[in-house]
Amino acid sequence: MFERQWRHFDSELSRLKLELAYFLRRDGKGSFELADCEVKSNWVRVPAERAKRSPFLDGLHPQDLRRLAEAYYEQVVKRKTVIMAAVIDKRYLLEYMNHEQLHKKAYELLLERIQHYMREYHAKHQALIVMDDTSTQLNRAVAMKHALFQRAGNQNMSFPSIVEYPFFTRSELSNGVQLADLLAYNVYHAFRYEEFDYPYFKRTLRNVYRRGDGSDLAGLKVWPNESPLVVAARKAWADEKGSGE
Repeated sequence: MFERQWRHFDSELSRLKLELAYFLRRDGKGSFELADCEVKSNWVRVPAERAKRSPFLDGLHPQDLRRLAEAYYEQVVKRKTVIMAAVIDKRYLLEYMNHEQLHKKAYELLLERIQHYMREYHAKHQALIVMDDTSTQLNRAVAMKHALFQRAGNQNMSFPSIVEYPFFTRSELSNGVQLADLLAYNVYHAFRYEEFDYPYFKRTLRNVYRRGDGSDLAGLKVWPNESPLVVAARKAWADEKGSGE
């Protein structure tokens, strides 16, 4: 998301959350601050998880819950958000790869997408990375990988457009991280179940970074290359491109 759009994006979502929190307080369902109003895909989709993890979301009327979730997707369109995602097919990986290695590989693939995008569309600008604060160990591992890429690049490219170390923040404190969670589940669902007609995946596919000539859905990377999901991703892109013409 371009930096000038960030304040509008964050303000609109926060205002809606505070409005809904006011309704809940008025109805005697609790008092909630913004940090209590976190949106996660799992909580929105699964009533049992919502009841266990989020008194705020659980207290909302169904129409208000839908309104809040839709507000995030509306922001994708309004702010011309560019989406990038990496899909790793674990069926085609060596058994020794653990969670941390997979996380770092996915991060590397995303950095490549970001650098390609910045070089093509915003060559005079630079990008900052904001990430969910998951664990000290994983944060450190990702930050050290990031530092290595900044110094020496990887085997494919250098990363002059990406500055600083990644900024880690708790998801409940960032509407941007919450949006990323919603979008990440949509990609996961489409590829995990090979349901590329999944409505929430299809509605945001147009916002995935593509080459300027429209020839390539460059923002969606499937790895490793021998995974059959590579072909599936290309077909999903071809179908979406054809439907828009």
